[in-house]
Amino acid sequence: MSLLKRLTGTRPILLDGATGTELNRRGVSTALPLWSARALLEAPDVLRQVHADYARAGAELITANTFRTHRRSLAQAGLGARAASLTQQAVALARAGVQAAQPSHPVYVAGSLAPLEDCYSPTLVPPQAECEREHAEMAQNLAAAGVDLILVETMNTIREALAATRAARATGLPVFTSFVCRTDQHLFSGETITAAVQAIAPLGVAGLLINCTPSTTIHLPFGELREAVRAQALPIPYTGLYANIGHTNDVDGWTSTADVAPLEYARLASAWMRQGANVIGGCCGTTPAHISALRVIFD
Repeated sequence: MSLLKRLTGTRPILLDGATGTELNRRGVSTALPLWSARALLEAPDVLRQVHADYARAGAELITANTFRTHRRSLAQAGLGARAASLTQQAVALARAGVQAAQPSHPVYVAGSLAPLEDCYSPTLVPPQAECEREHAEMAQNLAAAGVDLILVETMNTIREALAATRAARATGLPVFTSFVCRTDQHLFSGETITAAVQAIAPLGVAGLLINCTPSTTIHLPFGELREAVRAQALPIPYTGLYANIGHTNDVDGWTSTADVAPLEYARLASAWMRQGANVIGGCCGTTPAHISALRVIFD
């Protein structure tokens, strides 16, 4: 079954959990600035196993470890010239992990197209010309690596979301665009989710989502997103969310907590489904156990 045909299903698509924080939980360094990309250099076997475990847990859409393989982030470690090759390696490891898991369900690989700078610092977003150029390079790297879908994720400003989404759409691949929100339901730039949907929806994305927002409050911006999508009257078949558990830190990026156990996460996801979410997964701090719990309620 092709991904586009899967996007016509009636059951929510199950997105995987957080590769970066899961690597850290297994003892792999995610020290900044490379964050999860460090595993491509130091622990590829562990990374492959993480992907396999998410596929085995029931995820249908596995996100390749490309969150920090764009040239700008890699250049901070003197690796900018390896952006294309490390992106290719990340996608290959995701596919190898899926193959090793031998899941009974179809599994597709998404390429993560992340903010060029810190996810929670909109003041660091580069000038628009740089955003356009660098996201175009990254989107082409993802397409060349053979991803099935581009996941433009954790966007904290509308203008960078526009640049990244335009670049992703130019590849001809299906695109999901996802925003990160503050506790007041606004993007970290202060812009509203409604304004973000109004800007991105006309670009022809397959889905609009909220991610890396606390699991206990993410339903609030998601509700606004759903209303804004309906008001657009455009063919956007998928809306969804994948929440975080824990909080950021300045050393290795994230401090995971046990505040929301897998069964509690699944209970929250049941409410998200009632809101109309048809793409659900996990973000920072979630584990394969959280995805397994989601699979139970989906089935």
